[in-house]
Amino acid sequence: MKALNTLFFISDEHRRDASGCYGHPLVKTPNIDKLASEGTLFESAYTNSPICIPARAVLQTGRYLHQTKNWCNGNCYHGQIEGWGHHLKLAGHEVASVGKLHFRSSDDDNGFIEEILPLHVVDGLGDLRSCLRKLRPPRDRLHLMSKNIGPGETDYQKYDRRIADAACEWIRKKADETSSKPWTLFVSFVCPHFPLIAPKEFYRMYDPGEVSLPKRFGDDGGYRNPAMKALHEYQNFDQYFDERSTRIAIASYYGLVSFVDSLIGQVREALEETGLADTTRIIYTSDHGDNLGDNGFWGKSTLYEESAGVPLVMAGPDIPIGKRVSTPATLVDLAPTFLGFNGESLTGEEKVELPGTNLLDLANGADPDRVAFSEYHAIGSITGAFMIRYRNWKYIHHVDYPCQIFDLEADPNELNDLAEDPSFEATRSMLHAKLLEICDPDEVNRQAFADQAARVEANGGVEAVLKRSSIPYTPAPVE
Repeated sequence: MKALNTLFFISDEHRRDASGCYGHPLVKTPNIDKLASEGTLFESAYTNSPICIPARAVLQTGRYLHQTKNWCNGNCYHGQIEGWGHHLKLAGHEVASVGKLHFRSSDDDNGFIEEILPLHVVDGLGDLRSCLRKLRPPRDRLHLMSKNIGPGETDYQKYDRRIADAACEWIRKKADETSSKPWTLFVSFVCPHFPLIAPKEFYRMYDPGEVSLPKRFGDDGGYRNPAMKALHEYQNFDQYFDERSTRIAIASYYGLVSFVDSLIGQVREALEETGLADTTRIIYTSDHGDNLGDNGFWGKSTLYEESAGVPLVMAGPDIPIGKRVSTPATLVDLAPTFLGFNGESLTGEEKVELPGTNLLDLANGADPDRVAFSEYHAIGSITGAFMIRYRNWKYIHHVDYPCQIFDLEADPNELNDLAEDPSFEATRSMLHAKLLEICDPDEVNRQAFADQAARVEANGGVEAVLKRSSIPYTPAPVE
């Protein structure tokens, strides 16, 4: 594989099925679809943790969350573990970011030579309240999810437009420069993250009356499992939604997805206009998905397909054209992919510590029987949750609580939990054994709670943390 430039797009909270190329009957994503048709689409791609800061720490380091220990939105990455960006910089490559990073600060060495328009956590601390998982302090802004919906303009939209413009400017400057080594540009949009308010021209693309209501709308079937019931009781956004507001919110979300798609097209157009398209590979994904009311949940934080599943497409020289890959992939696969695209090899230490596989190798048939892994230790969870995707099976292990098992081939909507069915005892044992090959869930759960308690104490204790406002979402940087 020839060493070439890498243009990487990532959005925030784009669920896998909300794209034309993934078969959605309404959502219009012509630019993402074009990437998929010109390259390779991964049908079963997942985040390694369905919440922003943990997912982005995994992405930046190429290591699982229980290796980085950035457990929740109160434990942010600060360059404490070097990742693919540090490796490329050391090898003489230019690695730049534009947009949301959600790390501690640009004062840290996060792996980029340049951070343009970065968005980092509030006060360098993030949401420390999310560390109080045993106390579970009340959340006083849940109603805002159902109030901030419909057509309109937000700071996130303004910020994303600035990100696209800055990315285009960076690419145009690259066209006038000569370099002996490929570059990597990390372009990170915030939308379609809530608030679910979409630009008018994109909101009008979707009639709220035509969108499908969420799976199990008005039913408690999505959280009969006790661990999921506890999560729902704490993050019960759904209590504020009726049918009308639900339809408007979903239409708004679709509008935001199409808005991000248009920005991807804008940046890709700049790449083509400068003549750099022939020497650049492109990847698009998201940090996690969004439940959008399915099973009674909104936002992320679950290991169901809507929240844990992400789109993942790539195109460019040497990448198979028009290919759909069923082999599971996750965000940890991006680290070896970035290195390989730039013509670099893993160090001996990285070969041992990085669990990912180059996406190009997966596209060409490598490791078809592999396991995808995700975990959650953040806000609302009473215990650690661990997900295994193996072949057609989905296994969710809740420490000290009943597990969940779904046959995604027969039951793609995860409506039939097989965990309590005696006839699936052997399947349950097999899947749990595969989980144990990755980590000890009991020990990881213990470590997460201990680290979060220590984080609270280091910042003044419980009372001091409770005095801090809860953070529904990180504000965009002021222009």
